[in-house]
Amino acid sequence: MKEEAGRDLAIEEINLAELQRRTGISRHKLRKLKKDGFIVKPHGNTGKVTKVSVLYGYSDTIDELLKAGVSNSEVIFDRIKELGYTGSKTTVKNYIASHKDLLPAQRIIIASQGNRGRRYQTGPGESFQMDWGFVNVTDNNGGSYRVACFAMICHHCGKMYVEFFPNAKQENLFIGMIHSFIYLGIPKTVLTDNMKSVVIERDGEGKPIWQKDYEAFMKTIGFETRLCKVAHPFTKGKVERLIRFVKGNFLVGRVFGNITDLNYEALRWCNDQNRRYHKALDCVPEEKHFRECASVCATILMDHDVMVYLCPLRKISFDGFVNFEGRRFGVPYWYTERTCRVRRDAFTLYIYDSDLTKELVQHNVTWSKRDSYCRDQYALPQPEEVPSTPVKIAIRQIEGRKDDRSFDKFDFAKEAHWYE
Repeated sequence: MKEEAGRDLAIEEINLAELQRRTGISRHKLRKLKKDGFIVKPHGNTGKVTKVSVLYGYSDTIDELLKAGVSNSEVIFDRIKELGYTGSKTTVKNYIASHKDLLPAQRIIIASQGNRGRRYQTGPGESFQMDWGFVNVTDNNGGSYRVACFAMICHHCGKMYVEFFPNAKQENLFIGMIHSFIYLGIPKTVLTDNMKSVVIERDGEGKPIWQKDYEAFMKTIGFETRLCKVAHPFTKGKVERLIRFVKGNFLVGRVFGNITDLNYEALRWCNDQNRRYHKALDCVPEEKHFRECASVCATILMDHDVMVYLCPLRKISFDGFVNFEGRRFGVPYWYTERTCRVRRDAFTLYIYDSDLTKELVQHNVTWSKRDSYCRDQYALPQPEEVPSTPVKIAIRQIEGRKDDRSFDKFDFAKEAHWYE
């Protein structure tokens, strides 16, 4: 504009409308710049930090997670989002970057040994991988116990399923596999390591000798099992990575009431992860599994043979209880057999006869260590003595004296009425 004017152009002579047309800066901002002699000054609030931010009320939760070693912004964002956080993930990232002093010291990183294997791919519905993981739980009394995490993942699309059990017994392995087959479908083969509940040993040619109950389970469901190389976890690296992902994303800093609540949260977490885009697989596992794997995987039929594995056998004690998941549940007295079958579905425990032809009783699972009694558990009449000779002695009862107040404190009948 000075060159066009051909002379020195004073600030007062500048046409703000023309300057707005050329620069695109708003008229209001140009007036302020003209007032300051077209010198850009910093904002008056530059360097100030607001006392109340969008993270107000959630910083304590973030600090606790950082002190526990959780620095994953995705995990922290999901946790505080459940508590009502409405801000963005960038704000959480900036907070983590400015509070890294809360993180515990990391281990010394050793030198990389390089890649000694290659990833391989299988066709749709051809192979699933399964494994156990374990985590220590601290209860309210300060004690600790261990729970087992069953994990299964489709090797083709990466769709996963996770469930928790009080232990890693074979009956829980069967229940976890059936639930995962309901969720994912039945593949042609299942890849696993050398579990005691799966294989006993190998013969001279290296072929596995299956555990008899597991071999019968394979024939009942209709799938084959392939064992991994001993001491070589890279063979089933997908499920190994899934176990580590569960421990580092879902379980870290997790507080739960009981295993049923934990499994509800785990299923919701699996559904959420299966619907997200996975960069390593370049797909959304839920969509790819439905599009390619679901038509190949078989559908499990909940017939009598499958229900036998969902309802493990239990012995009935002399006082009419069965033990399941560390608690005792009552069985009606009119059931005279010594064994029965039990199945827990969410917060309800079902007790059947040994042949699964009749439901005996239902219990509400309270997760208390106290025994859970049922109706008619002790319905047999108790023995009572009757007089063997005619009764000739008779006595009379009258109302108590009300004149003498000194004995009122010994009126136990009054206390009994008060308790009623």
